[in-house]
Amino acid sequence: MARRPNILVTGTPGVGKSSLSAQLAQELGLQHLNVGELIKKECLYTAWDEELDCSVFDEELLEQRLSELLAPPAPEAPEAPGAPGAPGAPGGPGGLVVDFHSCCCMRRSWFGLVFVLRADTEVLYDRLQARLYPPAKIQQNLQAEIFQVLLDEAREAFGAPNVQQLPSNDIHDFHRNLQTIKQAYQRLLEPRSAQN
Repeated sequence: MARRPNILVTGTPGVGKSSLSAQLAQELGLQHLNVGELIKKECLYTAWDEELDCSVFDEELLEQRLSELLAPPAPEAPEAPGAPGAPGAPGGPGGLVVDFHSCCCMRRSWFGLVFVLRADTEVLYDRLQARLYPPAKIQQNLQAEIFQVLLDEAREAFGAPNVQQLPSNDIHDFHRNLQTIKQAYQRLLEPRSAQN
């Protein structure tokens, strides 16, 4: 069976990545990987930022763990039983919807589709305030959204043509984004001959 492509959903905290990713995974029969939860669960952080009330993840540890989960397995070499790509070697089976607020530890080869969710600052402010984020954290995230930090980071990591930005301000955007990503994923699964 062919390896299923992974989907990355990224954006500033509060734009709706986790909600959309969980629903996508359910409707597409994929697995949802919330990288923020993975960092907490597997202690992939180096410190706690008291002012922003969040962990400071260890980029090296995180990239290593994500590689184990997301990287395509290397081709098996029959003459070398312990070679990369052999059973148990790093490289995931694919079929993950990954959500995270950074692309720093992500590689282009891990994803078939990359989406950046964007929200109006008024909407984002209300969402972050409802989460009881400290004022400094709200301000930092609003600035990141205003200056499109995550969009630029994704374009740099994956190439601008491979990144699609989607508005995420209300329930209508949520449903529209769900359909957009599902259709893009189905097109990705079509045999090459059917795409021509």
